[in-house]
Amino acid sequence: MFDPPLGLTKPGLFITGTDTGVGKTVVTCAIARCLRQRHADLRVSVCKPFASGCRLEGDVLVSEDVEALAHFAGCEQPLKMISPLRWSAPLAPAPAAESAGQTIDFDALAGALRALDNAGDVLLVEGIGGLCVPIDPANPSLTTLDLIAALAYPVVVVTRAGLGTLNHTAMTVRLLRQVGCDMAGLVVNAYESAGAVVVDDPSVASNAIWMTRMTGVPVLATTPACAPGDVVPHEGRLASPILDAMRSIDWRALMR
Repeated sequence: MFDPPLGLTKPGLFITGTDTGVGKTVVTCAIARCLRQRHADLRVSVCKPFASGCRLEGDVLVSEDVEALAHFAGCEQPLKMISPLRWSAPLAPAPAAESAGQTIDFDALAGALRALDNAGDVLLVEGIGGLCVPIDPANPSLTTLDLIAALAYPVVVVTRAGLGTLNHTAMTVRLLRQVGCDMAGLVVNAYESAGAVVVDDPSVASNAIWMTRMTGVPVLATTPACAPGDVVPHEGRLASPILDAMRSIDWRALMR
């Protein structure tokens, strides 16, 4: 994927999820804010290599997720560097690029990652969708999992709280381990970005315990269910109970 190798020098984390819409951006923004609060002089770089469903401003595609990441990290690098590969269609990267008649410029991605590595003391990288999302129309077998393996950062997996999450979480962890990734931990996100919060689901009470039993990976934090209007990261809104749930973790200590 990257030739020559990236050669990144700063510690970081890769934040992925069991699926799309599980709250990766919410969790990444919260980690960035908590890092800045705990380490006052820490320069936090953020990257979302692939972003789809972007809006067009003039001749520039802008991702709400990327705006949110930049805001909560205090990252002053250009948005086009924070997310070098963007599309308007709300599709996975490979079909989005194909529908736009584009190829994936991995050299541009490598250049952005190196610049962000150089500009910050730590780097948070947020994936797109789940692990098996295709990222290159020229190579349909290339997925987000390959990107995670190439970066070799410890991985935070964002999971849903409700029914079905045990299966998705266990599969995600198993795939990550198969390619040699280090697991930083799990974050169980009760906030549902689609607009509903988890209610009337008896599995929520036991799922976090069973995730660790099944995978051996610790649950680092469980964010509480919040009203959707209180969790709008691109507008600078991230409910304080979410930040409170994430604040007790020393995220810097999990990086390498």
